Amino acid sequence: MGVALGVSLLLPATPAAAHNSLTGSDPADGARVAAAPARIELRFLSRVDPATTKITVVGPDNVPAAGAAPRFVGSRVAVPFKPGKAGLYIVGYQLSSSDGHPVKGEVRFTLTTGTPADPASPSPSPSPAAPSPSVGTALPSAGAATTAGPAVPAADSDDGTPVWPWLVVAGLVVAGLGAALLRRRATRS
Repeated sequence: MGVALGVSLLLPATPAAAHNSLTGSDPADGARVAAAPARIELRFLSRVDPATTKITVVGPDNVPAAGAAPRFVGSRVAVPFKPGKAGLYIVGYQLSSSDGHPVKGEVRFTLTTGTPADPASPSPSPSPAAPSPSVGTALPSAGAATTAGPAVPAADSDDGTPVWPWLVVAGLVVAGLGAALLRRRATRS
Protein backbone atom coordinates (compact mmCIF):
# COMPACT_ATOMS: atom_id res chain seq x y z
CA MET A 1 0.00 0.00 0.00
CA GLY A 2 2.78 2.45 0.98
CA VAL A 3 4.75 1.67 -2.18
CA ALA A 4 1.72 2.25 -4.40
CA LEU A 5 1.02 5.57 -2.69
CA GLY A 6 4.67 6.65 -2.95
CA VAL A 7 4.88 5.76 -6.63
CA SER A 8 1.56 7.45 -7.43
CA LEU A 9 2.76 10.66 -5.77
CA LEU A 10 6.04 10.65 -7.69
CA LEU A 11 4.65 9.92 -11.15
CA PRO A 12 2.79 12.69 -12.97
CA ALA A 13 -0.58 12.02 -14.55
CA THR A 14 -0.26 10.71 -18.10
CA PRO A 15 -2.08 13.57 -19.89
CA ALA A 16 0.12 16.19 -18.21
CA ALA A 17 3.23 14.50 -19.60
CA ALA A 18 1.92 15.14 -23.12
CA HIS A 19 1.81 18.94 -22.67
CA ASN A 20 4.69 20.76 -24.30
CA SER A 21 6.16 23.85 -22.66
CA LEU A 22 8.95 26.35 -23.12
CA THR A 23 12.09 25.37 -21.20
CA GLY A 24 14.36 28.24 -22.23
CA SER A 25 15.25 30.84 -24.81
CA ASP A 26 18.14 32.82 -26.17
CA PRO A 27 17.92 35.71 -25.37
CA ALA A 28 16.42 34.74 -22.04
CA ASP A 29 13.04 36.07 -20.99
CA GLY A 30 13.56 39.49 -19.40
CA ALA A 31 17.14 39.84 -20.71
CA ARG A 32 18.67 43.19 -21.64
CA VAL A 33 21.04 42.79 -24.58
CA ALA A 34 23.33 45.42 -26.10
CA ALA A 35 24.24 43.51 -29.27
CA ALA A 36 21.39 42.19 -31.38
CA PRO A 37 21.56 38.40 -31.79
CA ALA A 38 21.58 36.95 -35.30
CA ARG A 39 18.73 34.64 -34.31
CA ILE A 40 16.31 33.99 -31.49
CA GLU A 41 16.11 30.43 -30.18
CA LEU A 42 13.24 28.85 -28.27
CA ARG A 43 13.69 25.49 -26.51
CA PHE A 44 10.69 23.32 -25.66
CA LEU A 45 10.12 20.25 -23.51
CA SER A 46 9.43 18.00 -26.49
CA ARG A 47 9.61 17.97 -30.29
CA VAL A 48 7.90 20.88 -32.05
CA ASP A 49 5.74 20.26 -35.12
CA PRO A 50 6.29 22.97 -37.76
CA ALA A 51 2.78 22.38 -39.14
CA THR A 52 1.10 23.39 -35.87
CA THR A 53 3.56 26.02 -34.63
CA LYS A 54 3.38 29.78 -35.11
CA ILE A 55 6.23 32.09 -34.03
CA THR A 56 6.02 35.90 -34.19
CA VAL A 57 8.66 38.49 -33.36
CA VAL A 58 7.73 42.15 -32.97
CA GLY A 59 9.76 45.11 -31.82
CA PRO A 60 8.97 48.62 -30.65
CA ASP A 61 5.82 50.09 -32.24
CA ASN A 62 4.75 46.51 -33.19
CA VAL A 63 7.22 46.42 -36.08
CA PRO A 64 7.82 42.81 -37.29
CA ALA A 65 11.38 41.70 -36.47
CA ALA A 66 11.57 38.14 -37.82
CA GLY A 67 14.19 38.04 -40.57
CA ALA A 68 12.89 34.86 -42.23
CA ALA A 69 10.86 31.73 -41.54
CA PRO A 70 11.65 29.78 -38.36
CA ARG A 71 13.92 26.72 -38.50
CA PHE A 72 12.79 23.64 -36.53
CA VAL A 73 15.24 21.08 -35.15
CA GLY A 74 13.72 18.63 -32.67
CA SER A 75 12.58 20.58 -29.62
CA ARG A 76 14.28 23.82 -30.75
CA VAL A 77 13.07 26.62 -32.98
CA ALA A 78 15.40 29.30 -34.36
CA VAL A 79 14.09 32.51 -35.92
CA PRO A 80 16.46 34.82 -37.80
CA PHE A 81 16.30 38.22 -36.05
CA LYS A 82 15.94 41.50 -37.95
CA PRO A 83 16.54 44.15 -35.27
CA GLY A 84 15.09 47.64 -35.45
CA LYS A 85 15.36 50.41 -32.94
CA ALA A 86 16.22 49.91 -29.27
CA GLY A 87 13.36 48.81 -27.06
CA LEU A 88 11.19 45.88 -26.05
CA TYR A 89 10.98 42.86 -28.38
CA ILE A 90 8.28 40.22 -27.91
CA VAL A 91 8.62 36.68 -29.27
CA GLY A 92 5.20 35.03 -29.33
CA TYR A 93 4.72 31.30 -29.77
CA GLN A 94 1.70 29.07 -30.27
CA LEU A 95 1.90 25.32 -30.80
CA SER A 96 -0.03 22.13 -30.23
CA SER A 97 1.09 19.53 -27.71
CA SER A 98 1.11 15.88 -28.69
CA ASP A 99 -2.23 15.51 -26.84
CA GLY A 100 -3.74 18.27 -29.01
CA HIS A 101 -3.91 20.99 -26.34
CA PRO A 102 -2.72 24.42 -27.50
CA VAL A 103 0.26 25.97 -25.76
CA LYS A 104 1.05 29.64 -26.15
CA GLY A 105 3.18 32.25 -24.50
CA GLU A 106 5.81 34.86 -25.09
CA VAL A 107 9.40 35.74 -24.35
CA ARG A 108 10.29 39.42 -23.84
CA PHE A 109 13.74 40.95 -24.06
CA THR A 110 15.05 44.49 -24.39
CA LEU A 111 17.51 45.55 -27.05
CA THR A 112 19.45 48.45 -25.53
CA THR A 113 21.02 49.63 -28.81
CA GLY A 114 19.20 49.74 -32.11
CA THR A 115 19.77 50.29 -35.78
CA PRO A 116 20.04 53.84 -37.17
CA ALA A 117 16.71 55.64 -37.58
CA ASP A 118 17.16 56.04 -41.36
CA PRO A 119 19.04 53.06 -42.84
CA ALA A 120 19.05 54.78 -46.28
CA SER A 121 21.23 57.66 -45.02
CA PRO A 122 24.89 57.39 -46.05
CA SER A 123 27.39 56.55 -43.37
CA PRO A 124 31.13 57.25 -43.48
CA SER A 125 32.16 53.61 -43.16
CA PRO A 126 29.40 51.12 -43.92
CA SER A 127 29.88 47.80 -42.24
CA PRO A 128 28.84 44.63 -44.03
CA ALA A 129 25.66 43.05 -42.76
CA ALA A 130 26.06 39.93 -40.69
CA PRO A 131 25.15 36.89 -42.75
CA SER A 132 21.83 35.45 -41.76
CA PRO A 133 21.65 31.71 -41.21
CA SER A 134 20.49 29.66 -44.16
CA VAL A 135 17.93 26.93 -43.87
CA GLY A 136 20.70 24.32 -43.78
CA THR A 137 22.60 25.98 -40.93
CA ALA A 138 22.78 24.01 -37.72
CA LEU A 139 21.53 25.61 -34.52
CA PRO A 140 24.13 26.76 -31.99
CA SER A 141 24.51 24.86 -28.76
CA ALA A 142 22.42 26.07 -25.83
CA GLY A 143 25.43 27.77 -24.23
CA ALA A 144 26.78 29.49 -27.36
CA ALA A 145 25.42 32.96 -26.64
CA THR A 146 25.68 34.86 -23.41
CA THR A 147 22.82 37.05 -22.24
CA ALA A 148 21.70 38.37 -18.93
CA GLY A 149 18.72 36.67 -17.35
CA PRO A 150 17.75 33.63 -15.34
CA ALA A 151 19.22 30.32 -16.39
CA VAL A 152 16.59 27.77 -17.35
CA PRO A 153 17.63 24.11 -17.43
CA ALA A 154 17.00 22.39 -20.71
CA ALA A 155 14.65 19.42 -20.65
CA ASP A 156 16.52 17.58 -23.38
CA SER A 157 20.09 16.43 -23.26
CA ASP A 158 22.50 17.70 -25.92
CA ASP A 159 21.68 14.74 -28.15
CA GLY A 160 17.92 15.38 -27.96
CA THR A 161 17.18 12.56 -25.51
CA PRO A 162 14.44 13.59 -23.04
CA VAL A 163 15.41 13.86 -19.39
CA TRP A 164 12.04 12.85 -17.94
CA PRO A 165 12.64 9.05 -18.12
CA TRP A 166 15.65 9.48 -15.84
CA LEU A 167 13.52 11.47 -13.41
CA VAL A 168 10.90 8.69 -13.37
CA VAL A 169 13.58 6.05 -12.68
CA ALA A 170 15.03 8.19 -9.86
CA GLY A 171 11.52 8.56 -8.40
CA LEU A 172 10.97 4.81 -8.50
CA VAL A 173 14.31 4.19 -6.76
CA VAL A 174 13.39 6.66 -4.00
CA ALA A 175 9.93 5.06 -3.64
CA GLY A 176 11.51 1.60 -3.43
CA LEU A 177 13.96 2.72 -0.75
CA GLY A 178 11.11 4.30 1.22
CA ALA A 179 9.08 1.10 0.99
CA ALA A 180 12.05 -0.99 2.13
CA LEU A 181 12.53 1.29 5.15
CA LEU A 182 8.84 1.05 6.04
CA ARG A 183 8.91 -2.73 5.70
CA ARG A 184 12.03 -2.91 7.87
CA ARG A 185 10.38 -0.80 10.58
CA ALA A 186 7.24 -2.94 10.45
CA THR A 187 9.25 -6.17 10.98
CA ARG A 188 11.05 -4.67 14.00
CA SER A 189 7.79 -3.69 15.73
